[in-house]
Amino acid sequence: MPRRGHSPEQILNKLRQVEVSVANGKPVALSVREIGVTEQTYYRWRTEYRGLSLDQAKKLKRLEKENARLKRAIAELTLDKLILKEAAEGNF
Repeated sequence: MPRRGHSPEQILNKLRQVEVSVANGKPVALSVREIGVTEQTYYRWRTEYRGLSLDQAKKLKRLEKENARLKRAIAELTLDKLILKEAAEGNF
């Protein structure tokens, strides 16, 4: 069963928590462990969400989801086209 991802609100809140902890003198590794993610995930989130507002983060996730859906549709249509082309040529 795949894991359920964090929502943009949760990600931004966790990034803020780490920023506050680091500003208070805690090491990044300890702060990241407290929010329940790995350091790699933290740094990936930081590069992706740095400077975004909540609305912008939601829009980013929505557009990424739509982009993935469109890519799947294009792949299916391309496959259908190739199958029909082969059937028309009689190479099956």
